[in-house]
Amino acid sequence: MRLEDMTWTELRDSIRAGKTTILIPVGATEQSGPYVALGKHNARVAVLSERIARGLGNAIVAPVIAYVPEGGYAPPTSHMRFPGTITVPDDVFEKTLESAANSFRVHGFTNIVFLGDHGGYQNDIRQSVARLNKSWAGTGARAFVPAEYYGTSSDGYDHLLREHGVPAADIGTHAGLADTSLLLAVAPGMVRVDKLRNAAKPGAVDGVYGGDPRHASVELGRLGTDAIVSRTVDAIRKETAGR
Repeated sequence: MRLEDMTWTELRDSIRAGKTTILIPVGATEQSGPYVALGKHNARVAVLSERIARGLGNAIVAPVIAYVPEGGYAPPTSHMRFPGTITVPDDVFEKTLESAANSFRVHGFTNIVFLGDHGGYQNDIRQSVARLNKSWAGTGARAFVPAEYYGTSSDGYDHLLREHGVPAADIGTHAGLADTSLLLAVAPGMVRVDKLRNAAKPGAVDGVYGGDPRHASVELGRLGTDAIVSRTVDAIRKETAGR
C-alpha cells in the first residue's frame, strides 16, 4: 500500500487498524551508463519496497526520496561528471530523512524503516537513525535501517550470481551485469536492451564500473530481487517483533 495513493482519512484509519510500520524508500538520480535510465535506484527501491510491504502485511510505503548525495558541484566529482545526476549535500540529505521520519512519528507510525538502494549514503542513513532513536527515547517509536536490504543487493547478490555460474568479471560494481539484471527484473523498460545487446563492452568512460551489462537478464535479476525481499522482510520482522 502506497501512502501517496491514499487519502489522509484512509491513512489515519489504516494506522488505527494496526499498520504502524512505514517504509521509507531511498533511491538516487544518477547515471548508470548509456543503456540504463537515470531513475534506476528510484524504480528499483519503489518496486521492492512494495513487495516488502506486502510480505510484512502491516506496512505502508512512503514516497521515494530521490535526491541524494552524489558528489560535488565545482568541480563535478563522482557521478556528477555525467549529465542527469542530481546531488545534495550530506547534511541536507540527513535532515530530509529525519524530517520525513519525524513527520511519520507524529502521525502515529511506531516503526520507521529506511530502505536505501544506493551504497554512497548508507552511513548517512545510519547516522540519521541513531539521532532519531536518541531523540525518540521513551516515545515508543523506533527508526531502523535493515542491513539486509543493501547487503543483499550488493555483496549478497554478487555471491548469488557466482553460485549460479556467472563469471566474476561480468558482475561489476556499478551499471554492470548485476545492476542491469536487477533493473530488468523490476522495470525492464528502463534498460535499452536492443542497443545494449549490439554494443561494444562499455567501460568507466561510459559510466560503467566493472562487469559486462550485455550479459544481464531478467532471470538473473529475479535471483537478486527475490533474495532482497525475503531477507529484508525477515530482518524487519525480527527488529519489530513484540512492538
